[in-house]
Amino acid sequence: MDHGSAALRGLPALVTGGGSGIGLACARALSAAGAEVTVLGRREAPLRAAVEAGAASGFVLGDVAGELPPLPRCALLVNAAGAAESAPFLRTDDALWGRMLGVNLLGAAAVIRAVLPGMLGTGHGRIVNIASTAAVKGYPYVTAYAAAKHGLLGLTRALALEVAGRGVTVNCLCPGFTETEIVAESVARIMAKTGRGEAEARAELTRHNPQGRLVQPEEVAAAVVFLCLPEAAAVNGVALPVAGGEA
Repeated sequence: MDHGSAALRGLPALVTGGGSGIGLACARALSAAGAEVTVLGRREAPLRAAVEAGAASGFVLGDVAGELPPLPRCALLVNAAGAAESAPFLRTDDALWGRMLGVNLLGAAAVIRAVLPGMLGTGHGRIVNIASTAAVKGYPYVTAYAAAKHGLLGLTRALALEVAGRGVTVNCLCPGFTETEIVAESVARIMAKTGRGEAEARAELTRHNPQGRLVQPEEVAAAVVFLCLPEAAAVNGVALPVAGGEA
């Protein structure tokens, strides 16, 4: 099985949230595997930097939770755009719920609706939704985020069955706490609320992982590449954890 530069040669790919974190790592890995990657995001500077660094061939500026711009045809879609906010449940208002559902669930659905007709037309497509361990278990103080990620997994499982006979697979990756801007923000919040130092705050997150560490974005990206390979055609509708054994 070739994971090198020819594995996905010439296949057009779209990565949402592709300017940073897991999305950028996915764009880089897919480009290394030969795909022609377009990154989508809200901030032009990191998207342009991704292209200049060779992680992508081009970019589209847009917000998945808003009105989508025209999207290029793609055979591979990675929905990596996401956001996390924490609050006790009784302090979560409609606006917070709207933000969490908008980015993490409805935004992914909107992008899929835009590109799926092209995949069905060619009889080939790979859709990989980046969820979270919060798609398969609960964590306190992130009810809206967890509900949105559970919804993303439900979307994945249902759509996978709907398109199973038409050459398209739909899968979900469920990373544990990953070394990204979102986790850095979580560490800062823990420090601010508890007065703990950075090492103690990070330990609060790494304790969830039996390996005692944060997942690296490149580890998630490697799983994305696998799910996009021709040899992964029988992998459909799964929730694949990348979490060091966290249950």
